Amino acid sequence: MGNYMKAMVLDGPGGRLVERRMPQPRPGPGEILVRVHACGVCRTDLHILDGDLVPPSWPVIPGHEVVGHVAALGDDVEGFSPGERVGVAWLGGACGECEYCLRGEENLCPKAEFTGFSRPGGYAQYLAARADFVYRLPPGEDLSMAPLLCAGLIGYRTWRLAGQAERVGLYGFGAAAHILAQILRMQGKQVYAFTRPGDERTQAFARRLGAAWAGGADEMPPEPLDAALIFAPVGALIPAALAAVRPGGSVVCGGIHMSDIPRFPYSLLWGERRLRSVANLTRADGVDFFQVARKSQLDIETHPYPLGAANEALDDLRAGRFEGAAVLAIDGIGLD
Repeated sequence: MGNYMKAMVLDGPGGRLVERRMPQPRPGPGEILVRVHACGVCRTDLHILDGDLVPPSWPVIPGHEVVGHVAALGDDVEGFSPGERVGVAWLGGACGECEYCLRGEENLCPKAEFTGFSRPGGYAQYLAARADFVYRLPPGEDLSMAPLLCAGLIGYRTWRLAGQAERVGLYGFGAAAHILAQILRMQGKQVYAFTRPGDERTQAFARRLGAAWAGGADEMPPEPLDAALIFAPVGALIPAALAAVRPGGSVVCGGIHMSDIPRFPYSLLWGERRLRSVANLTRADGVDFFQVARKSQLDIETHPYPLGAANEALDDLRAGRFEGAAVLAIDGIGLD
């Protein structure tokens, strides 16, 4: 008889996660078995739940902001030791041979694998991950570290793709923005936070983290932005953000899914404004980001839930019932 684990499983789009007792995975060649301590709850998980993003097969174990330790090593794995603390992110594998991988754009690999989507994710007590896509983590508390594995990483890549920017607007002040805002402030940038209209609670939260200005997404900032970074999955924010940036400024969409973009006049794009998207991330992004994280005193706002309350965590995320990030405390530590 093999070992078993608990996992939260999604059988199809539009459903609810179901807690199941399942065989514990075995690491294959080149893989690590990770004992999961904490797993962040991401808006991408909601998109999978709602059928906006359709995995290659069902059922799915979601979760791609994973903090744990090495429980076992598969064949041909070097450089890791049992008990070592590691992290697993969204990009779970790439072919390493296509034109994208050879250009350093593994995030665009047509054969890429994604944790919690095409590979079993971290809403479980264990997962098997490719060793070459696992991160060594800086010191820190597990619950606070988990959001860095996606919210932190994608926020960092979104900012880097914006180019040189001193006045930075963040549209949607959730998990990613609340981490990135602190990094920007530490680097002397001015942060402008855009929330749902009338959301004074989140606006106050943004100011507490150092935002120079906070207001509704239907408002204009007090001065033109050098860059606007969009984390809310709302296509209507694109013309609003273009109107808020200066000529030559950038608008970067950081989400993996967004609602349709409404028609807007060319005058909003004119003036050499740039509009681009972010697709996943690369391992190099992760290495660079964790170097920054090691030097930063980040105040990560987390809201812990037990593994069996994953549906509640997703419901609260959808409804905007908390600031910062929801995290599943897989082993129960941090729930008191």
